[in-house]
Amino acid sequence: QVQLVESGGGLVQPGGSLRLSCAASGSPFSISVMGWYRQSPGKQRELVAVIFSGDTINYADSVKGRFTISRDNAENMVYLQMGSLKPEDTAVYYCYALFRAVTYWGQGTQVTVSS
Repeated sequence: QVQLVESGGGLVQPGGSLRLSCAASGSPFSISVMGWYRQSPGKQRELVAVIFSGDTINYADSVKGRFTISRDNAENMVYLQMGSLKPEDTAVYYCYALFRAVTYWGQGTQVTVSS
C-alpha cells in the first residue's frame, strides 16, 4: 500500500552536514506521521525525529539543535537535515510513516561519520 524509499546517506566528516530524503508512494493518501529512526550495531532502533500533519515536531535529545526534520506540501516526502555530525550519529537511518493506523518502514540508508 505504502512504500518508503530513503536516499542521501553516505560518509561525512565530523562537524559536517548531510541531508536525508524519504519518498512515499503507492496511492493517493495523507500520512498522519512521518519520521526518522536509526540503529547502530548492537543497539536498539531509536527515535531521531518525527513530524505530524499539523507540523508538530519532536526530536531526540541527542540531536536537538543539530538536526531539522521537514516535509513537503504534498506530505509525501520527509527530510532530515543533519548538521554538526558526530561519530555517534553513525547508524542506519530508517524512514517511518503512519497511515490509517498502519506503520510503514523504509529499507534504511547508512550514515557514517568518520575522519
